[in-house]
Order: sequence, then structure tokens, then C-alpha cells
Amino acid sequence: MVLSLFFLFVILSHGLAQTNPVIDIFPKGTILHGNIPYNNDQLPKHLLDIYLPENAKGKIPLVVFVHGGGWLVNDKYADIGYMKKTVAEIVSSGYALASIDYRFATQAVFPAQIQDCNRAVSFLIDHADQYGFDKNRIAVIGFSAGGHLASLMGLSKNNNIESFFMPGTNKSFTFKAVVDFYGPAELILFPGNDDPKSPESLLIGAAPLARPDLAKAASPVTYVDKDDPPFLIIHGEKDDLVSPKQSQLLSAWLSVAGIQNELIMVKDAPHFGEMFDTDEIRSRVIGFLKRN
Repeated sequence: MVLSLFFLFVILSHGLAQTNPVIDIFPKGTILHGNIPYNNDQLPKHLLDIYLPENAKGKIPLVVFVHGGGWLVNDKYADIGYMKKTVAEIVSSGYALASIDYRFATQAVFPAQIQDCNRAVSFLIDHADQYGFDKNRIAVIGFSAGGHLASLMGLSKNNNIESFFMPGTNKSFTFKAVVDFYGPAELILFPGNDDPKSPESLLIGAAPLARPDLAKAASPVTYVDKDDPPFLIIHGEKDDLVSPKQSQLLSAWLSVAGIQNELIMVKDAPHFGEMFDTDEIRSRVIGFLKRN
């Protein structure tokens, strides 16, 4: 009896460990490869999930999904929950979706977060044949802090910033498009730029006003140039956590550099939520991905 209960506990524990809380959001038949270690270590924050369309044929484009949470909280399931229809349509449109975790600022300061994101993409590239990805068609989409990291990934890749990559990382990838939902673009613009306990200060290990060099290195606008991928930027008009000016500034810099970009200001929208999963915004996101 004791042994039976033990084996039942092991089975149940294994089943719970494999539970994906958002899989039901995706189209029926979606193929899930969950909790894949992307850095050959045991860190819980070095995991990713891959969602593949049912009956996918040939090499399929890949969308990398980066969650938000102020660089301090949440996980690879976050943001999917209120963007249900958008993530479902991404997969039903024939794209693979890879949602990635990364280390929090309380675990390691910047550039650890961008290193993790780039390492995850490197893993996806290295295993593209196994999962059926088209290495030449990769987009990245991020939300809030994830929007910051997605923008940084897309803008800094062609600059080949050595500190943004872990040793041994495969750098043979580019991004065809970036979708940035209300991500910070310039850390020095935050009202908490002199507060050492603010999220942006915890990210870089110092208040931005005290260390503008570190703030600059961690700001996506620093890396804008003429060779960057197209951007779709979406921001809530009444965002009180990340000012709309952040996205307006990024769009302006991209325009100055001659980079195709579109800024959508969502009327009356706060920092995040279902107001960003409307038919109109979703069609703009899917259309942008299809074009690019």
C-alpha cells in the first residue's frame, strides 16, 4: 500500500510538473514542447516552451515571445493569458511560437537578461531542423519589460555587442521583425531614475541618473541604426507605468534612421490587458508579421 501511494505521488508530481497553464488558449492540435532547457543548466529561468501548428509542413517561421514583469516577476506564461486570441491566431496562421524565460534583475543584473534572450534564440537556431523552424524568418514580440528586451534584441543584434551574448552562443541569426508592446526604450526617461530601488535601477544595478552609462547601454534607442528590422510599436494612451513617450521616442529614432515602423496608440488603454487583444490590433499584428 505504501509503495502504491509512493508511485501514485510520483506520477501525479510528474504530471503536475508537465502542466502548461496556457495550452488550452492555443488552437486544438497545437504541438507543445514544454520546459526545454536552453542553456545546458538547471536554472528554472533558463527554460522555454515551443508551440507548433498542427500538421505544419516545410520550414515554418518562428515568433519568439518575451514576457513582461518589470524585469522582476512573471514567467513564460505571462501576457499570453490576456492576449489569448492573438497568440492563438499566430499559431493558427502557421507560425511557431517560442515563449522564453530569463533571469530576473534580483538574480543577475543587466546584461544577464539580454544574454538569456539571445541564448534562447541561439538554442532555437541550433535546433531548427528538429522543430521545423525557418532560420531565416524569425520575429520577436515582447510586452513591457519583455518589449524592452525584444526591442533590444532586434536593434542590437547587428551591432554585435559582445557582452550581450554568453560565451559559445551561436550568433548566426537575424530578426525580420519586432513587435513591441509598451516597452521601455530609454531608461533615463523614467520618473524613478534617481531611485535606487526602482525596477530600472535594479535592472542595471544603479539609479540611471547616477550611472547614465549603464542606463544608456541598457536602452534600446542606443542601438538604432539604418540596418535594423521593421518595428510595430503598440502603447496604451493612459499607461501610467511606462510613459507613452517611451514608444514615441523609439518610433521617432527609427524614423530618423529610415527604419520602417508604425506606432499604434491605443485609446484609453492602461499598461496592459485585454484592450490590446482586440480584432483591430490583432489584425495589425498578424498583417505586420505576414508582410515581414
